[in-house]
Amino acid sequence: MTAQRGANIDEESGSRSMRADARRNYERLLDAARKVFADQGGSASMEAIAKQAGVGVGTLYRHFPKRIDLVEAVYRGDVDQLVGSAERGLTELDPWSAIEAWLHAYVDYGRAKRTFLNELHEAFEKNPDLKPASRERIWAACDRVLTRAQDAGLARSDIDGEDLMQLVSPMCTNSTLTAEQGERLLAMVLDGLRPPQPATRRGRA
Repeated sequence: MTAQRGANIDEESGSRSMRADARRNYERLLDAARKVFADQGGSASMEAIAKQAGVGVGTLYRHFPKRIDLVEAVYRGDVDQLVGSAERGLTELDPWSAIEAWLHAYVDYGRAKRTFLNELHEAFEKNPDLKPASRERIWAACDRVLTRAQDAGLARSDIDGEDLMQLVSPMCTNSTLTAEQGERLLAMVLDGLRPPQPATRRGRA
């Protein structure tokens, strides 16, 4: 009885260790795919991704049987990170700093997608619910950050998160936009988010 119990404990511990190893490999593969896509574009080979992750190709295909599965997983992970950045801003930053951080994170997120847009479109065709569900999460996160700044009197009150996303989203999909241009345009967007100042009347000369 005692021996059997010990065997069960050893089996459970081994199973947990295997799950932990599998999870580490999964995360390592996602990080590697992001880097390789950024460096080589969406046509990068699965072998290059496995090499970057430091695992065998067999391990890669066990986690992602098809290339499109890896693309979708990278996209889902990026959306999770972006939404998480909004949540961190809400708890760790003041209202205006949170909206600045969110918009910079969104532009970085969009810029990263430009390296594998064709593959991403294929993922959207494979799973039609993926894009609208992700967009809803992103826009809702933006709305929470913006509403907090509005409640603090730091952002204009005549727009909502959807308006703001409609304004900045084209920046992310523009393939000719440079990082420097993105920073300048984002500064303009942030200036425009400030509450309008009341007009001052000039005195007569």
